[in-house]
Amino acid sequence: MKLMPSYEEQLSLQVEQRRLAVELIKLVSDLWYENNIELYLFRNQLLDRNVGEILNLMEYAREFVQKPISFTSLVKIARKIDAMNLPPAKIDLGKLTYVYELTEEDNLGDFVENKLSGANGSNGFRPKDVVLYGFGRIGRLLARELMSKTGKGIQMRLRAIVTRGEITEAVLQKRASLLRKDSVHGYFKGSVKVDAKNQALIINGTSVHIISANAPEDVDYTAYGIENALVIDNTGAFRSDEALGRHLQAKGADKVLLTAPGTGNVPNIVYGVNHKGYNPDELSVYSAASCTTNAITPVLKILNVAIGINPGHLETSHASTNDQNLVDNMHKKYRRGRAAAVNMVITETGAGKAVGKALPELQGKLTSNAIRVPVPNGSLAILNLNLHAKTTKEDLNAIMKKYALEGDLVEQIRYSISSELVSSDIVGIEEPAIFDSEATIVSDDGLNALIYVWYDNEYGYSCLLYTSDAADDSALV
Repeated sequence: MKLMPSYEEQLSLQVEQRRLAVELIKLVSDLWYENNIELYLFRNQLLDRNVGEILNLMEYAREFVQKPISFTSLVKIARKIDAMNLPPAKIDLGKLTYVYELTEEDNLGDFVENKLSGANGSNGFRPKDVVLYGFGRIGRLLARELMSKTGKGIQMRLRAIVTRGEITEAVLQKRASLLRKDSVHGYFKGSVKVDAKNQALIINGTSVHIISANAPEDVDYTAYGIENALVIDNTGAFRSDEALGRHLQAKGADKVLLTAPGTGNVPNIVYGVNHKGYNPDELSVYSAASCTTNAITPVLKILNVAIGINPGHLETSHASTNDQNLVDNMHKKYRRGRAAAVNMVITETGAGKAVGKALPELQGKLTSNAIRVPVPNGSLAILNLNLHAKTTKEDLNAIMKKYALEGDLVEQIRYSISSELVSSDIVGIEEPAIFDSEATIVSDDGLNALIYVWYDNEYGYSCLLYTSDAADDSALV
């Protein structure tokens, strides 16, 4: 019978683990701010974590892979990465440590160099100026993310925000207040000051111009020292290629990213699913599709490849949005005119059709509908799928777990092992799709499955925009 360690032994172990966590936090920060290298622990970002959060992530990692991972080995690998000359990259420390301990190699340094040998040297990237056109829910979250991660190696640099109306000190103070405080996402972990004289917000010590414009083509970004900018349109007012093309008429604008489904010939790109079908050098206008499309399409791609999907149905329980009324009032949609805070509201979603654009093999195979529910953020997609081949809950979950750990979709899917997951738990999770493994239901004959996919329709989508555009040249190891 194995004896429990004494209290003093437990205390000593805890002290050592906390010491290692402190060292890891410094390594993670140095690698990001100096070299634009992001470190992860089985899909969990390590940047801006405190000691307690690091220790909790270690416990999650052990449970997730069902094998103890040496904290000491993990920190040693981080030290080795810090000593290497690597280009901007995303590296999963958990996965590297797991593989290292499986191989039982004696020389850790040789192991790391061998695994990361293809990423040696600089790729010579140039930072990209970013303009946020619109400063609503998505715009402010993007601003938070971009400014929180600004460093020596950062690829995307927020330079300006375009809004409508007069820019006065009072307006700037209100903009600053909305950026600092958010009823859903809490306080911004940084500083926001107003520079009324220069019509700017100083975010974490860096000036971001606030520009007033009534039309995209009216702005001269070069007047603010901005060149070849990526304009991220958060307004939803311009969705066609013609309308979005107006941004490119502005001096200093280079590319346009729409944070909503595009219409006409605008490519709707679901990162990890169809982004390799487009040449970024040849693309000037594109869309990141919708939050729902980004949540379900990676899951559907995996299941269609692994099992095969016959016709099915998508139903979303989606958080209320600001196009709904607080109290009953006129609305262009009948049901959306009813008070959002006290009603579940049936409405439509285009996500089913949007899936077919990203995955042509599923064109016409999904019907879809949506229910707006009285929560401010956090949504759930329920997929009722008829399958080509028989499966079980265990086998289906195993497929999803595999793809959540390796392959082209690890940035899109978080595999949840919690039996207690509710909507408030997924607020602040950066992956656009959280697969609820405990909720999976497979019929007795194995030919029908109910899949539950959570998503933070605000933060998760915003992080996707940042990831998909910033990391084109990054290596996720």
